[in-house]
Amino acid sequence: MAELRVPALVLAAGGGSRLGGRPKALLSYRGRTLLEHALAVAAEGGCDGAVAVLGAGAGEVRARVDTGGCRLVDNPDWRTGMASSLLAGLAALPPGATAALVLLVDTPGVTAAAVRRLLAVHAGPADLASGAYAGRRAHPVLIGAAHFPALRTTATGDAGARALLASRPVALVDCTDAAVPDDLDTPADLVRWGIG
Repeated sequence: MAELRVPALVLAAGGGSRLGGRPKALLSYRGRTLLEHALAVAAEGGCDGAVAVLGAGAGEVRARVDTGGCRLVDNPDWRTGMASSLLAGLAALPPGATAALVLLVDTPGVTAAAVRRLLAVHAGPADLASGAYAGRRAHPVLIGAAHFPALRTTATGDAGARALLASRPVALVDCTDAAVPDDLDTPADLVRWGIG
């Protein structure tokens, strides 16, 4: 069996328009930025490096965030939605990647344990998998390299990989006891998570 190489693909381009216009990557969580937190989760979960896609405030993010040597990619089209960031990150994955583990910068409740569970499924028969919470599909998402061409043709707007995931069998990996997939969209979310 070929060696599995699964980098994290961290989507961190959002401008946080509903959060006062602060780039989500720069929000502070537990003493570090959300981007630093997401990269640490990916590393602790066992990902083979990371690619982070930047958009809003990309220059400031580059200047302020300790990315630990991960590859940073700018998405000038970040305002068009998640799909453009997903595709920019996909194009920047290292050669030989057998899958990408997609993480959103604004889901601080996704844990290294959840990442490990998805990577374990990839080591078995699944090459398209998603975290599941009480039976509901959510992040993180693992996309095998065999699905990259289809993703390139189906990802549009803010739907990201939804069309791909709806058209193919997806292994649901129960993470209910290991993570919380909620994203940060409102000021109330920031208060709930203790994010500044």
